Amino acid sequence: DHFQKLDFELEVAVVIGKKGRNITAAEADDYIAGYMVMNDMSARTLQMEEMLLNLGPAKGKDFSTVIGPWLVTPDELEQYKTDAKPGHTGNAYDLKMTCKVNGVEVSAGNMADMDWTFAEIIERCAYGADILPGDVIGSGTVGTGCFLELNGTGLLNDPNFKPQWLQDGDVVEMEVTGLGHLSNTIKKADTD
Repeated sequence: DHFQKLDFELEVAVVIGKKGRNITAAEADDYIAGYMVMNDMSARTLQMEEMLLNLGPAKGKDFSTVIGPWLVTPDELEQYKTDAKPGHTGNAYDLKMTCKVNGVEVSAGNMADMDWTFAEIIERCAYGADILPGDVIGSGTVGTGCFLELNGTGLLNDPNFKPQWLQDGDVVEMEVTGLGHLSNTIKKADTD
């Protein structure tokens, strides 16, 4: 039933390299072991059912979050470093991000467009809680980084727009400058 509205999410993820708690954004980049491409796939029908009360945490999906193809350490991204947005703290990187479905580009953006830096995200995650080596933290989608957003914009601009969702056999390819190319084929699993 996840195929009713199965979605991709074009993201970058960080992997935490050392334990910390109540970390400030000014020091948080030191806790990042590396960066990866992340497809935090979503079952939108399930998600919308869970979000009716706007309370959390809520049941999410546990069938697929795709990361890889490798872990890239911060020093390997030095050449792409750029300034964080005004008023924000932490490292930012000029990394082009794209997603293709069945060879057709459906999403493009840049990691430098993140409103919140990973340092600020880590500060929030570590507020009153431990972060541990191996923890994976996603960025959230790049603008237009999922069919939910693309379908919403398409319907706003054209009432005859036909929404698109991932189907059995679709090939989802994500590429992020400096982080590599991640390709996965969607396969339906039979269940009773």
